Amino acid sequence: MILGFLPWLAWFKALHVMSLIAWMSGMFYLPRLFVYHCQAQPGSAESERFKVMERKLLRQIMNPAMISTFLFGTLLVLTPGTVDWHAGWWYLKIVSVLGLAGFHGACARWRRTFAEDRNTRPENFYRAANEIPTILMAVVVIMVIVRPF
Repeated sequence: MILGFLPWLAWFKALHVMSLIAWMSGMFYLPRLFVYHCQAQPGSAESERFKVMERKLLRQIMNPAMISTFLFGTLLVLTPGTVDWHAGWWYLKIVSVLGLAGFHGACARWRRTFAEDRNTRPENFYRAANEIPTILMAVVVIMVIVRPF
């Protein structure tokens, strides 16, 4: 079964990269929306517009992109020869990807607090949080491309 994946390897890679790009776009943008949402009065038309934007970004773009990133990444891992299980870069990459998934979950929780008009965090919190996916993405890319160890 696994050997049947070999002709599809280039497709898995392409779909994995496209999914990751879509996921990361949302991971960069949603915290920025939270920054702007902090500046809107709860219950205002502006706040309600942010709620719609945040919900659609998370549910229609980020969630499907994360799922497809994991799906195509798993298919790549199952393809013989794509991973050197003795290399340290692989494990740091996986930890970083799990960190991205955890950040995704945190964004979903933060979105829910905004949707319920219960946000208590200042905009500076979301400005700082906005840097987390950038750092994790950099680690993932370096581990995959450079493979330093």
